[in-house]
Amino acid sequence: MTPLRVAVMGCADIAARRVLPAIARSDQVELVAVASRDAAKAEATARPYGCRPVHGYRRLLEDPEVEAVYLPLPCALHADWVEASLLAGKHVLAEKPLTPEPERTAALFALAHERGLALMENIMFLHHPLHATVSGLVAQGFIGEPRSFRAEFTVPRRPAGDIRYQSALGGGALLDTGVYPLRAAIQLLGAELTTVAATLVRGPGFEVDTGGAAVLRTPEGVIVQLAFGLNHGYRSAYELAGTHGRISVDQAFTPPADHEPVLRLEQRSGTEERRSPAHDQVASTLAAFARAAAAGRSPDAHLSMRLAALLHDVREHAGGPS
Repeated sequence: MTPLRVAVMGCADIAARRVLPAIARSDQVELVAVASRDAAKAEATARPYGCRPVHGYRRLLEDPEVEAVYLPLPCALHADWVEASLLAGKHVLAEKPLTPEPERTAALFALAHERGLALMENIMFLHHPLHATVSGLVAQGFIGEPRSFRAEFTVPRRPAGDIRYQSALGGGALLDTGVYPLRAAIQLLGAELTTVAATLVRGPGFEVDTGGAAVLRTPEGVIVQLAFGLNHGYRSAYELAGTHGRISVDQAFTPPADHEPVLRLEQRSGTEERRSPAHDQVASTLAAFARAAAAGRSPDAHLSMRLAALLHDVREHAGGPS
């Protein structure tokens, strides 16, 4: 397959630290340009990869060499620039959440479908085989009938001025770290979750929620407990328990490519730890995007739309950070 010609719209930390190096290693996507509203930043970011720096996002979309756009902009900018990219005929891989607005998210997927383009929400842990292993164990009856799911993703405080702490840019814990446990619940328990209760907390001196929790349930009565935060000790884990046992996963959401995750399997007969092979989930995400672009279809669009709806529901139940 001819490599998909990708340009990066914005020089965010996630792009520089994880995605740009992965594109450079890939034989399925080719980095052709990096755009920024700051010409010097575009030049500095593009230089190590030998690709073209572009000053301004509109100029990037006018480039006929660009087939697809990776969009790591702040959440508040996603919808407008995803729409502009699709209207320019580009496939789009956009950072999570695609948007926190269910109607706008649905409209963007409809636009992609109309134009035969791929639109994909970048939630990289979904492309790690560890979670398929967990799903397989549940399907085989290892835990019996599922009864509860607990997931937590919290990270330490970042420097002042970080976009995650800026309300105008769509910051806050729910839209940053909260996406991970919520999407994991959808992946492992299905999309028909209902929000029961939620709370968002704003730390002193912040203008956004810096932590929160939510309780949801499935139609079958499985209880889902989620926690997330931006001013905490690091934690990235989930646990799925049932009538006969439980499965626990640490380093669940952002494992380095050389990390071998450990599954802790508990039953009445004893506890076993299984080491899962190391896997580069960033490379797998890019490969999935290249396949989607070749097919001209948006993978898991219905699940991205459901995530947007649940993010909205959680915020509604919380009534805003207190």
